[in-house]
Amino acid sequence: MSEFPPCPKCKCEYTYSNGTETVCPECFYEWKPGEQVEAAEASEKIMDANGNELQNGDTVIVVKDLPVKGAPKPLKAGTKVKNIRLTSGDHNISCKIEGFGAMALKSQYVKKA
Repeated sequence: MSEFPPCPKCKCEYTYSNGTETVCPECFYEWKPGEQVEAAEASEKIMDANGNELQNGDTVIVVKDLPVKGAPKPLKAGTKVKNIRLTSGDHNISCKIEGFGAMALKSQYVKKA
């Protein structure tokens, strides 16, 4: 295992030092240890529709009707979603909703309960 921290961008554990910076061999991201790593972590905060920071395990409420591909009815506003898991990407919330099953939601359409 490497003595260097994993890449803050792609989480690769095979990082190395080129003298002054730490380098990721997979995505070629370069950063100075301790400085930009904190900035990258700060930019990964996921906010709800009201600007509150979301955490893994939070309970959220859907704020508008959302159409669901393959489902005969939309996900109604006011639906409570328990125990969310945050992910990266466009749909940054992974969850299980009673009556619908596992799905991914965008954080802009939920508010913290």
